[in-house]
Amino acid sequence: MSTKEILNFINGEYTTGTSGKTFENRTPVDGSLIGVVHEAGRSEVDAAVAAAKAALNGPWGKMTTEQRSEILHRIADGVTARFDEFLKAECSDTGKPVSIANHIDIPRGAANFKVFADLVKNVANESFETPTPDGTGALNFSVRRPKGVIGVISPWNLPLLLMTWKVGPALACGNTVVVKPSEETPATTALLGEVMNEAGVPPGVYNVIHGFGPDSAGAFLTEHPDVDAITFTGETSTGEAIMKAAANGVRDVSFELGGKNPGIVFADCDMEKAIEGTIRSVFANCGQVCLGTERVYVERSIFDEFVAKFSERASQMKLGVPEDPETDMGPLVSHEHQQKVLGYYQKAKDEGATVVLGGGVPDMPGELANGAWVEPTIWTGLPDDAAVVTEEIFGPCCHIRPFDTEEEVIELANSLPYGLAAAVWTENTSRALRVSTQMEVGICWVNSWFLRDLRTAFGGSKQSGIGREGGEHSLEFYTELKNICIKL
Repeated sequence: MSTKEILNFINGEYTTGTSGKTFENRTPVDGSLIGVVHEAGRSEVDAAVAAAKAALNGPWGKMTTEQRSEILHRIADGVTARFDEFLKAECSDTGKPVSIANHIDIPRGAANFKVFADLVKNVANESFETPTPDGTGALNFSVRRPKGVIGVISPWNLPLLLMTWKVGPALACGNTVVVKPSEETPATTALLGEVMNEAGVPPGVYNVIHGFGPDSAGAFLTEHPDVDAITFTGETSTGEAIMKAAANGVRDVSFELGGKNPGIVFADCDMEKAIEGTIRSVFANCGQVCLGTERVYVERSIFDEFVAKFSERASQMKLGVPEDPETDMGPLVSHEHQQKVLGYYQKAKDEGATVVLGGGVPDMPGELANGAWVEPTIWTGLPDDAAVVTEEIFGPCCHIRPFDTEEEVIELANSLPYGLAAAVWTENTSRALRVSTQMEVGICWVNSWFLRDLRTAFGGSKQSGIGREGGEHSLEFYTELKNICIKL
């Protein structure tokens, strides 16, 4: 695997920057070096924001919605044309199986541009005829305008998909962006700069800066007074820090933050469907999915059967390299994250958990032993206030607990300060409606998981986020709605 230089992308050009600082990009599969990333200093962030601000007043700002839409379609086509290149970069950075990335990460990452390009052309604004005392009346109507320069801070678990989920609607609405990808997974965000140029995106519309959070590119971006709004996906604690920075200038934020998502399995479920769906929601992408399930509640009458079948199915998962089509689960994103997850594995043992499956590091052959691997893990027997039951782990693990009544499990599911997602498994339609509507979350699946319609609202409640994106809801963040009143 060759080592690449990964550069910042500012005003349509790749640049090393003036700081002279670089950091390593290593694959979590075997720890080998795959790239050297050039870190952006404050001057590079200033240049990127200035380029984005200037582009608002340049050709991009003068384009019609239809013209921008055509360009966004070309961006999507450009990603698809270089599918294999994006796929290799994404799998190298994350370690995830090709079988996942080639039908989720890359195609959905490209689709985000087309979906929002088409959406903005078909959203009607409101208008009202207003009576006046003199009898002539007035006409009120609304128009939408771009919010301005959007700071995009994207995560490492679905790097291309979750970055374009923000960049797609931002550009469709006529904004410009400065993107700070995770330092763990910079490759596809940087590569997208080439596609932007090929698609005819004017310089300054899409900018990429690399670096870390505090006292680095992330902080420089969120503190910048010319950044008009900030969108972020990641940990709740980081979101709190960004929100404090955004308070200066009263700038808008859109956050999808941490979660500790429940899955609820009722005795009247389709057992095989519930097993298969919960296997996905717990172990997909090595458990590194914001919407994943870490708490599973199973009605007592089927608890033993569910645990036995679920653990048997999980024990059959194959850990391996991304290129192997039979690989079910890759490594965690980094050794740092591996140590965090293993720390929780140890906490579970210390707190008296029954380890049904896993709980350690798998024995991987050859060079793979240097990777960030952990075992798929299942616990039972812990109290409701145990660390692994209440704190987000972001690994391939879950705790399974029995419950007796519908009221009890609703209270348990809603007991934490998080409220991102939930999954309910039942063949009783009335129960499905009763329970799903009482979940204090932004999205609740019934008899499915990760089934997404991009037209629907997406986001978290409580400490799991602020705002909604998706479909017309994205326009609420990426545009300013202006009312115009004309006296007739």
